Amino acid sequence: MPAVRLPKGPSTPPIVQSLQILTGRTRTWRRMHDRYGSAFTIQMPRFGRTVVLADPAEIKALFTTSTELIDNIDVNLGEFLGPGSLFALTGTEHRKQRKLLTPPFHGRRLTVYESLVEDEAVREMQSWPSGREFATMDSMMRITLNVILRAVFGAEGAEFERLRELLPKLVLIGSALAAFPVPKRALGRYGPWSRFAAYRRRYDEIVERLIERAIHDGIDQRDDVLAMMLQARYDDGSAMSRGEIADELLTLLTAGHETTATTLSWTIERLRRNPEVVRRLVDEADAGGSQLREATLLEVQRVRPVIDATIRQVRADSLRLGRWTLPKGQKVLVSIRLMHDNEDLFPNARTFDPDRFLGVRPGTFSWIPFGGGSRRCIGAAFATMEMNVVLRTLLRDFTLEPTDARGERAHFRGVALAPAEKGRAVVHRRTPRHSVPALDRAARTRDYHAITSETRSIDVPHP
Repeated sequence: MPAVRLPKGPSTPPIVQSLQILTGRTRTWRRMHDRYGSAFTIQMPRFGRTVVLADPAEIKALFTTSTELIDNIDVNLGEFLGPGSLFALTGTEHRKQRKLLTPPFHGRRLTVYESLVEDEAVREMQSWPSGREFATMDSMMRITLNVILRAVFGAEGAEFERLRELLPKLVLIGSALAAFPVPKRALGRYGPWSRFAAYRRRYDEIVERLIERAIHDGIDQRDDVLAMMLQARYDDGSAMSRGEIADELLTLLTAGHETTATTLSWTIERLRRNPEVVRRLVDEADAGGSQLREATLLEVQRVRPVIDATIRQVRADSLRLGRWTLPKGQKVLVSIRLMHDNEDLFPNARTFDPDRFLGVRPGTFSWIPFGGGSRRCIGAAFATMEMNVVLRTLLRDFTLEPTDARGERAHFRGVALAPAEKGRAVVHRRTPRHSVPALDRAARTRDYHAITSETRSIDVPHP
């Protein structure tokens, strides 16, 4: 067996290293990068000794290595989302499930959901105050939750209302237990694990009713993802079990709800501090264009990635990865934050500059807010469409007031890195309301799919 060779790293006690990460993630990554270079070994909370990578060639090698050699870590959200979740599955089972779930999120289907997203955005934005500062994060969370409940769960009526009340609680406690593990015996039947189990039972009951309703309505008459799951078949002709469907619906919600809402809040936070970009975006939206808007969303995700890392675990007895030889069980973290800070890939990397993506598609292994490899986010194209429509609606209906306040710092919420002040904004309603010429649907669909061409499977949102 080849000798183990790991990058250098700090020699301070593990508890000190973990506390540094917990109290200042981005600051710690950047300091380690400045001292040790594009790879270093550090002690992580929950994961222990972890190799951190920020070298493009080594990250490409990691993402293209067989999942038989390196795959998802043992400790992940699958523990909370269920055994049928893509987070929990590995190897052949993971590939089979991912293949089954890809069609509902294929680029050609995205335009089916655009009017739904716009309806939810308009409905929520009607409550926005004019001329008074407010936090946008809660609004964006409501928009993305409602979109997922309608487009993915196919929920309406009483089930819609029950899920809208239940799911934020379920996801919040699951994320907290994943980020800060609490023993299952803690406080017995009154502890967080017991509360999570109770929420999950209620969720499963509601999903069972949704499945029965979809079958009664006629699944071939519906466009929601739940109906498509019921029609999907594995290569051997078998269908997904109801338990698998419930697990995957919860997985799609967890991966796509808070992360998309957070990116939209960061978008507002960045645009308020770049009024010239806003002026150009408004002119483009009024003319029915979209290129600058798409470039802006790409740049927001580069400078403010809501998931700033993705982690893997070596499954082989030994794995050669670039300069390093890693032992079995070794955790390997890809720092999305450090990759997006790379001056060789993105000149003036700390500067918010959407023009860098005008007419240029981001690199598969350099722009990685959706992760990469076999666990890249399966809903990336859907999220891109959703953010595009919400931003288009905002630009059409409101004027966004600029600010000279310092940028909001990032706050870790257990799943996503969000604006600490929740993306505060001051808006004024536009009068008269500008009409937007209809965009060419085929071209727009090609754009969504090109931006997120590797629609593989869901990446683990931590640490």
